[in-house]
Amino acid sequence: MQEEMYADGVSEVVVTGNVVRIDFVSLSATERDANNKPKAVFRQRIVMPTDAFANTAELIKNVLRSLIESGAVKMQGASAPSGNKMTANEKPAQPSGSPNFG
Repeated sequence: MQEEMYADGVSEVVVTGNVVRIDFVSLSATERDANNKPKAVFRQRIVMPTDAFANTAELIKNVLRSLIESGAVKMQGASAPSGNKMTANEKPAQPSGSPNFG
């Protein structure tokens, strides 16, 4: 059996040479920030070559488009996928919260 991991989101994506590192986070059940909201804490890192990352990004983009078209996901404002590319220093929006900690 394969091990599974739950994540509330991605905190950082770092490209070094031809390697991409993706850090996954989950909202802590015990740690709180200054606003008393659960802190996002590091859970696991995935490391892959840039070509594998590019293939993965395309797959995720296609799945997201299908979820939007089916109505399973509602995009807010201008965050809908449009083919625009993020720069290396931009970070994707963090999830507003987890149903597990609400």
